[in-house]
Amino acid sequence: MRDIGRRSFFTAAGALATASAIGSNAYATGHARDAATADEYVDVQLLNITDLHGYLQGAPGAHSRITGAGGKTYTVGGVAYLAAHLERLRDGRRNSLFFAPGDLFSGWEFDAAAFSDEPTIEALNAMGMDFASAGNHEFDKSARFLTEHMEDGGGFPVVGRDDDFVDSTGHRFAGARFPYYSANTIWRDTGELVLAPYNIVEVDAGRGRRLPVGFIHLTAIGTESFPGSYQPGLRTLDELETANRCAAELRSRGVRAIVLSMHDGAVAGSDFTSGKNPSGPAYELALRASPHIDAIVTGHWHNAFTMMLPDPDGRPRPFVEAGCYGQMVNEINLRLDPDTGAVIRELTTSVNHPNTRDVTPDPELKEIATYWADRASRRARSPIGTQTASFTRRGNAQGESTMGDLVADWALWAGRQPLGPMDDPTDRPDTPAQLAVIALAPRVGQTVIAGDLLRDEETDGTVTFAQAWNAVGFGDPILTVTVSGRQIHDALEEQWAPTTGGGLGFSPLAVSGNVRYTFDAAGAVGRRVDPADVFIDGRPLDLKRRYRLAAPSYTLINQDGFSAFTGFTAPVRHTRDFESFIAFVRAREELVPAPLDRVAVKNAHLRGARTGTLTGRRQLLPDAGMVPRPEVALRTARPGGAEGQRAPGGFRVPC
Repeated sequence: MRDIGRRSFFTAAGALATASAIGSNAYATGHARDAATADEYVDVQLLNITDLHGYLQGAPGAHSRITGAGGKTYTVGGVAYLAAHLERLRDGRRNSLFFAPGDLFSGWEFDAAAFSDEPTIEALNAMGMDFASAGNHEFDKSARFLTEHMEDGGGFPVVGRDDDFVDSTGHRFAGARFPYYSANTIWRDTGELVLAPYNIVEVDAGRGRRLPVGFIHLTAIGTESFPGSYQPGLRTLDELETANRCAAELRSRGVRAIVLSMHDGAVAGSDFTSGKNPSGPAYELALRASPHIDAIVTGHWHNAFTMMLPDPDGRPRPFVEAGCYGQMVNEINLRLDPDTGAVIRELTTSVNHPNTRDVTPDPELKEIATYWADRASRRARSPIGTQTASFTRRGNAQGESTMGDLVADWALWAGRQPLGPMDDPTDRPDTPAQLAVIALAPRVGQTVIAGDLLRDEETDGTVTFAQAWNAVGFGDPILTVTVSGRQIHDALEEQWAPTTGGGLGFSPLAVSGNVRYTFDAAGAVGRRVDPADVFIDGRPLDLKRRYRLAAPSYTLINQDGFSAFTGFTAPVRHTRDFESFIAFVRAREELVPAPLDRVAVKNAHLRGARTGTLTGRRQLLPDAGMVPRPEVALRTARPGGAEGQRAPGGFRVPC
């Protein structure tokens, strides 16, 4: 490496100069502080965003305000403004790369999610996304959906209704103009990679020369068992081992500048312009990852920080995360030795730029966002069925409700649907569900039922797309699994649990219409349901028999507080909840409330008999401006719950 201790720099106005007006840069050393460019080195600008989750219009609710240095706050969000900031940052840069460490699509803004997330890809194409790491949410439908539809543009099954929509230019969806990567996501049965593990970009070194920069991509470990991306056919490999192996492979191919883009993150303070007291899995990896990795870009935790951390050899390298929902863009500037292609670490800088809304929005991206907002408005009003009466979450004395019964019937229907053309292949038989359960008021997290489905008298009971969409769902799938009769019985018993002060908590399970059971209001906790009083299709529950059960993924993996289902086997994944519920309404055509006769009570007249007090939070659907439903649920989960259950220290990962 050339001596930089006594040299002088030619400083130019540009990204670093403008950054100083809004916050502090992270500098590898004091030498980097004085240089926007160093003319004898090759400048490479890395621009990245993370966890956009389809928020084209702007960051939702409180996420639209972020805090920087000195407590200064900024209003942020929206792809039209993001594109304008990107244009400014790229201006005059010969080597500028725009990428993301995952979760770009599969989110909760209706404008994108209602159109199979295709609007997000159109926006990213227009912004010039170069490549992306696959996050956990990129697998929310299937690996096949990611590769064959989102990347390649293949459609299924009904063009213009389920996907393959006409975009703002009048063309059918053609897929992403950028590739996805993951070095640690494999097919469980074969061990083969689902996506390419890394990519190499040749940057312009001047005078006709090119230098390679390698990018390693990681997906959050455990993605295949997260509620939304539950994919029994996939497996994720150890992040550190994979990163180090890929770094060695890139070195063997002559690559001397290496960047790690990983969909796993950390906590490092509340000031997006700096980083302090870091903790979390990405931080632990950053301290141990190969010293040949020159920068670590993270995501997944929806946090924002930029700082320099020492590698195992004590040399500083950037460790960054750029928030979520289009709040900001992170910029890392690398200087490469023109002879070796190695990064001059001492000259590395990093800064998080807020995606402020005080600039002129990019006209093309503004048109894209407006087009999909208008189209979403029309789709929201489109009829998909009718209802003869209202369905509400108001329960009777046994905890049964018309909305609960409807959703349990939907879950059974969903668990009996054949796999579609974009579902991943499986070696498990798709045995139809025999019964279904829905947690109505779980002790942890939130119920899948987000609202009532009220009859609109003016339209003679028309059910619109938006009504069904807003009534049910996190964006997680229904699973069909094999459980024993004993597990079903034990789950029914788990509806009751002691509470502080000698109380009795009640977390009712809605059951599908082919199930009837009776509980003993005077019975002790754990002895309230006699197996002889449980009937499935008119037959008593057999504790030794195996049954196919349909339920939301988070219920089966004990995110609702029902541990009895732990150890289920032969899981088969079905469609995501809100999409599946809409398909159910379409298939039923007319919804008719069922009698509330699935749950009965005995010994209610005895002294000391009690049903219990409802637990959990029953109202889930956020009003406009609030955070997405899944994030609401995960914020209320116990430490270590949801997608962060494996994280050290009990961290709760946002999404």
